[in-house]
Amino acid sequence: MAEELPQSVLFCCDHNSARSPMAEGIMKKFYGTGTYVQSAGVMGDMDIDGFSIAVCQEMDVELARHRTRSFDEMEEWGDDLSSFDLVVALSPASQRKALELTRVFHLDVVYWPIMDPTGLGETREAKLNAYRQSRDQIIQHLKSRWGEPRVET
Repeated sequence: MAEELPQSVLFCCDHNSARSPMAEGIMKKFYGTGTYVQSAGVMGDMDIDGFSIAVCQEMDVELARHRTRSFDEMEEWGDDLSSFDLVVALSPASQRKALELTRVFHLDVVYWPIMDPTGLGETREAKLNAYRQSRDQIIQHLKSRWGEPRVET
């Protein structure tokens, strides 16, 4: 049975350039604006990944304007990490960082092991297929946790 949507969710991964922005964008599309959804990375040292943009565009999720950021930058920009009801870590490094933050903030942290598509595939189509697999893993986890999309997709 699907859980009730939390008031706020933070998705996190290594660089906030592929998996966590995909999760943020897809969750917003599936469940609307009733839940505050953001994403961050352990590091914010990369731009949004073009393949992530492409595979999300296939389902009308726009990521091109996403600006990557780290946990530290989030705090600097005024997002209070303690205000999130749930942190969803999509990589082992982000899970460690999120659990580290639970010593300072009371945060519920869950780990969804989403494949890192960066660097996979030799051709453009093979790379896109790797990103589609990660996107589809995210979709599966979203639906398992919160049910079918509530907004027309």
